[in-house]
Amino acid sequence: MISQTLVFNGITFALAAALLVGACGDATSAAQAVKPKMPAVTESIVLGMGCFWGAEKRMAALPGVVDVESGYANGEVDGTYEAVLAQEKLRQWGRSAKRNHAEVVKVTFDPAKTDLEKVLIQFWESHDPTQGDRQGNDVGSNYRSAVYTQNDVQQALALKTRDVYQKALQAAGRGAITTEIAPLQKYYSAEEYHQDYLVKNPNGYCGLGGTGVKYPQAGVAATTPMPAAAAQAPRLDAAKLDFQRQLIVFEAEDCAYCRKFKAEVLDRWQSPVAIARTLNPQPPVGWTLEKALFATPTIVLFEKGKEVSRYTGYNGDQERFWKWLGFHLLTPAQQKIAFEQGTEYPGTGSHLDEKRPGTFVDPITGAALFRSDTKFDSGTGWPSFFNPLPGALTEHVDVSHGMRRVEVRSASSGIHLGHVFDDGPPPTGKRYCINGNVLKFVPDQVKQAGK
Repeated sequence: MISQTLVFNGITFALAAALLVGACGDATSAAQAVKPKMPAVTESIVLGMGCFWGAEKRMAALPGVVDVESGYANGEVDGTYEAVLAQEKLRQWGRSAKRNHAEVVKVTFDPAKTDLEKVLIQFWESHDPTQGDRQGNDVGSNYRSAVYTQNDVQQALALKTRDVYQKALQAAGRGAITTEIAPLQKYYSAEEYHQDYLVKNPNGYCGLGGTGVKYPQAGVAATTPMPAAAAQAPRLDAAKLDFQRQLIVFEAEDCAYCRKFKAEVLDRWQSPVAIARTLNPQPPVGWTLEKALFATPTIVLFEKGKEVSRYTGYNGDQERFWKWLGFHLLTPAQQKIAFEQGTEYPGTGSHLDEKRPGTFVDPITGAALFRSDTKFDSGTGWPSFFNPLPGALTEHVDVSHGMRRVEVRSASSGIHLGHVFDDGPPPTGKRYCINGNVLKFVPDQVKQAGK
């Protein structure tokens, strides 16, 4: 076995090249991925969420799901990729009225470990069901949102969960759900190169972002109606805010969810984005909201005085809030790492050669992750540390790509950072192999002479 040498403070460490390949990323061939053994009893449902590549990955992430297959459903043409693309062009040109297939995923799950309602909740939250014949940048009837059911029980639950989620969307100022809910008539498995596409192509296109609106928990409302007298409270002064990028939390005095958000998020705020609170439902003078506010708390992100996004309601799901904010703060490349367990190519990430005294922090929350004095040159091409700050990370078993590794995430935001291995230097013997592009470095302030 070929080995590579690590040098740390004059001490030499041998690191197997095989470990380097799996250091932070997805270098293992998809053909080596081991699929779980199929349980004796399973249930399946067919879901359309736009491009099936991203849909497959999102649904496969749900615990209890044992298989996700890409396919085409409920159309009147051949069930092939070429036929679907050709039919959509004919429809756009007005040369055919035949119904096209939707790109779908057939989700098979173990009813002993999860249930259909959880599968449908994952479906609603993982895409935008209000867009009609499109999903994000993908436009066409083949990208329609759809639930294709196999029995009356599935049909009834799909309709019920749609109605629940519609209320949550309405409270957030979103539009009507356009999802087609109907019995499954035809289904064709997609070509092999479409199956497990993002496993085979880790840097491939995903295209799903969701609405940022949480499906309401059973028996729990996450919002308080906006009080009629709220307009009497003073409006925020625009001169005291950040015109380029500003978060505003619209609250109410008697709002338990506002207090919960303050205690769990605002009181610990370290994010680089400025944030302010107000009891008045109107924005600062000269600033604009897209729509009137329906409930509190509503957290609105303004850029150059205009609303660009809002997050309505809070029920303790901090990770979901930070993910919503992260989609607006991070670049697409950073989002792929943070939210899709992606990996930057070795030697290409930020901070690889950063040696100044300082702290590496979460780029969304600003929470401290590593001190620079725990950083060392591992020779892997990724920033490496032998010790995180207390409570900064969480660890998760990762069995993707035929390997068993330990993934590390930011405890404050839940974003994917990298992996930890037992081949690091003293005193811990650990190597936290981290994607530099999801780190922000804050140098220590240099003390002035005589201070």
